[in-house]
Amino acid sequence: MLKRLAPQTIRKVPEPFAKIYSHAVEISAPKRLLFMSGQIGIAPDGMVLKGFEDQCNQAMANVEALLSDSGLTRESIFRVTYYLTDAQDLATLGRIRNARWGSEQPPAVTTLVVAALAAPELQVEIEVVAGV
Repeated sequence: MLKRLAPQTIRKVPEPFAKIYSHAVEISAPKRLLFMSGQIGIAPDGMVLKGFEDQCNQAMANVEALLSDSGLTRESIFRVTYYLTDAQDLATLGRIRNARWGSEQPPAVTTLVVAALAAPELQVEIEVVAGV
């Protein structure tokens, strides 16, 4: 069972992030946990997609494929870490997250801007922990 935490004693989640961010997610007696390796914008045919938006959508599609293969859904996600190589892509990431993964029960989220990922053409990596 997943419980999202938002105590009155800390800052309220700003409205633009209300459907894509929780301060904390508590898990009680999970039956299954899925720890994903970071997913990147590489299509099933091995092509690295061009541009941040296409890479982000492909990385999300890869996450969704792994969830599906495990019999889980986006609602099973309780922790997401986003790694971006350019801070200018933060607004685009927020828009994509809201459109694709917005939820009344959002996961705990950390977003980091890093100098580089494993290959120079990669612009985003998404790491997920999910469970039931």
